Amino acid sequence: MQGLAVSCQLPPAAAAARWRPRASSSNREAVLQCWKYELSQDHYLGGPLRIGQSQGSLHRHRSTNFLRPAAAAISVEQDEVNTYLPKGDMWSVHKFGGTCMGTPKRIQCVANIVLGDSSERKLIIVSAMSKVTDMMYNLVQKAQSRDDSYAIALAEVFEKHMTAAKDLLDGEDLARFLSQLHSDVSNLRAMLRAIYIAGHATESFSDFVVGHGELWSAQMLSYAIKKSGAPCSWMDTREVLVVTPSGCNQVDPDYLECEKRLQKWFSRQPAEIIVATGFIASTAGNIPTTLKRDGSDFSAAIVGSLVRARQVTIWTDVDGVFSADPRKVSEAVILSTLSYQEAWEMSYFGANVLHPRTIIPVMKDNIPIVIRNMFNLSAPGTMICKQPANENGDLDACVKSFATVDNLALVNVEGTGMAGVPGTASAIFSAVKDVGANVIMISQASSEHSVCFAVPEKEVAVVSAELHDRFREALAAGRLSKVEVINGCSILAAVGLRMASTPGVSAILFDALAKANINVRAIAQGCSEYNITVVLKQQDCVRALRAAHSRFFLSKTTLAVGIIGPGLIGGALLNQLKNQTAVLKENMNIDLRVIGITGSSTMLLSDTGIDLTQWKQLLQKEAEPADIGSFVHHLSDNHVFPNKVLVDCTADTSVASHYYDWLKKGIHVITPNKKANSGPLDQYLKLRTMQRASYTHYFYEATVGAGLPIISTLRGLLETGDKILRIEGIFSGTLSYIFNNFEGTRAFSDVVAEAREAGYTEPDPRDDLSGTDVARKVVVLARESGLRLELSDIPVKSLVPETLASCSSADEFMQKLPSFDEDWARQRSDAEAAGEVLRYVGALDAVNRSGQVELRRYRRDHPFAQLSGSDNII
Repeated sequence: MQGLAVSCQLPPAAAAARWRPRASSSNREAVLQCWKYELSQDHYLGGPLRIGQSQGSLHRHRSTNFLRPAAAAISVEQDEVNTYLPKGDMWSVHKFGGTCMGTPKRIQCVANIVLGDSSERKLIIVSAMSKVTDMMYNLVQKAQSRDDSYAIALAEVFEKHMTAAKDLLDGEDLARFLSQLHSDVSNLRAMLRAIYIAGHATESFSDFVVGHGELWSAQMLSYAIKKSGAPCSWMDTREVLVVTPSGCNQVDPDYLECEKRLQKWFSRQPAEIIVATGFIASTAGNIPTTLKRDGSDFSAAIVGSLVRARQVTIWTDVDGVFSADPRKVSEAVILSTLSYQEAWEMSYFGANVLHPRTIIPVMKDNIPIVIRNMFNLSAPGTMICKQPANENGDLDACVKSFATVDNLALVNVEGTGMAGVPGTASAIFSAVKDVGANVIMISQASSEHSVCFAVPEKEVAVVSAELHDRFREALAAGRLSKVEVINGCSILAAVGLRMASTPGVSAILFDALAKANINVRAIAQGCSEYNITVVLKQQDCVRALRAAHSRFFLSKTTLAVGIIGPGLIGGALLNQLKNQTAVLKENMNIDLRVIGITGSSTMLLSDTGIDLTQWKQLLQKEAEPADIGSFVHHLSDNHVFPNKVLVDCTADTSVASHYYDWLKKGIHVITPNKKANSGPLDQYLKLRTMQRASYTHYFYEATVGAGLPIISTLRGLLETGDKILRIEGIFSGTLSYIFNNFEGTRAFSDVVAEAREAGYTEPDPRDDLSGTDVARKVVVLARESGLRLELSDIPVKSLVPETLASCSSADEFMQKLPSFDEDWARQRSDAEAAGEVLRYVGALDAVNRSGQVELRRYRRDHPFAQLSGSDNII
């Protein structure tokens, strides 16, 4: 039969919101009845809509069964030729999102990618141009709000597409597209006018308006491909994809009906390259609808399933799927493979992987999905497929990714009357369902004493009210003790398919969280073990995410370090770290970054790590005024690295007084500063109690014995049951140097001056010669041995002459010290005459619970007499 042309008056909005039925002989009567119904309605839209064009009209859509917003052709086509729709690996499906279709240049790049695919047949799904979907929704919103600016906004939409088409197309293709664009916009204007008058838009009207972005982008891409000489057709997927609303803003595809319609469509247009609209579909009653937000991925998966494609490629603007949100974890890595289940779990927990329902259609046919970056074609992307083979069998590889969900509240229903009572959980979640709240996670103790679950924070008020109302009697009777709401929560989910068969994964995760001082509020893990979910404070969420991620993906230990006191000791440490950082990471899997250095007057801060090859220059050029509070705040608030360490290289009492607060904040403390461990006993005990109660480390090995492992050795002896009777040693490197070199005819004052010049002494040598430093070390060892001694309990024989103790400066002291050289020479001569040497020692008598510090004489064969330089011996 030849074309049937019909002219009539029809309200444009009503026409546009309905399918244009195919006018075959079998349904011609239905078509006429539909038009008759439309003609019976009031013509309030301000003008007739002409239906009917000749077959050669530019407005005719040969593949479209919708009433077009322009003068759409209604024709009775010739009998369809039954062309078989091939299925299988000859098909490859590509989906290009709005960013990929954002400009004419990008659309041409898309065309080039399509043409470069060597597959026998290609089916391309496209989204609307970037931001267009939002613009279309905005049109409907403005119109139903009776905002006159909808007309201006519509003109902007028209201008955007007209400009793009002129840059991309030319000749007859450009004329055809612009003609269609004019017609569509004209009818949209009429429809929006109707919405404006009514002050309301039905869902089908809104879906119809919004879907035009995909219609236009699909046509432009198909013309761009044709321009290169390749045959190409474009498909309005509302003719093929049939879905049924399933509640919760979701739809379910009718795969059988979709297959039938795709076969019919392909019978009319058996093209090798098909460009199809994403996002849009129709209901079983041929009413326009959408696959809801982010539905273009879903479109690609459905179509890929219908043709049994070899692969579905989702083109986007990232290199693949990350192991964590790269905005929160800068060290996130691209995953080469993911299983369907892993991708599903990640989507559920908010990871920007795919539309959560995209995986369902392809999973049943084992069709892999590949996520690739259109702007970096060299990147291989991430393949989502059936459980991939594990490359290395490593325990750490069991967890593929981490995801977080913020702005949650934890609801805890608790009471002894819940235990063993059937139906309690049902009643709880029935109440939650009745208020329409979404339960993100559920956890229940095996004792059935309590049930807790997480819901969005914005929904928790109505949930709490409903639970209190529902269980009013149980609460009054005491069967339930409380319905508690904990606000400000987040969820951290660890996802990995191999977690189910690998022991120890949970232990590693919780160890990482504990070391980062993260408190876990609730835990959930299904028997499938595809994910472990923990609820924690929202303020800890990013830190927890980075701690867990660094443990599984970077190194077993990731440290952010702050150095206090870049003097002799601190400077040597920084230079040592400069040489060892790469070795630590390579050989010991420790990623260490110094993010702060502070002295008494200036400090240098960095978020990701200071270049230690030039720390001195940076401290001079880029430093800011020192403030210990700001310095610690910078370290504790750094979310890049989960584990924080402060190294105190000073001998400052005021710095040591902060250790308790730092440990309480979860910051590990390492120090050679003896002031904290030898200070007031009550403060020392408080500090050690905090260290034991928290999951933080307090290391002070270097407080005694310099580089010798004295503290750890002593601790090991005690832990294995040994009893300490006595400790004696040369604890001061400075005094060791002085007495090792005080021999022959050398003057004592000359040796002290030499030690001061070499940097062995404090700026004021009296600080060393007083013996107080040695006494502090004796107190440290006494307390480590279980003795509760104060510094005042240790008698000290100072080497500073009484008359010189009151000198106003170190220089004055050094000027007057030579006057005592004869006394020192006499003591040395007396010792040498007896075959002995002078040594300044500290001693602890653990049996009598006492200690002392003094100058003693030892025979030349004694170990204390064998030292050289500034060596210590204990």
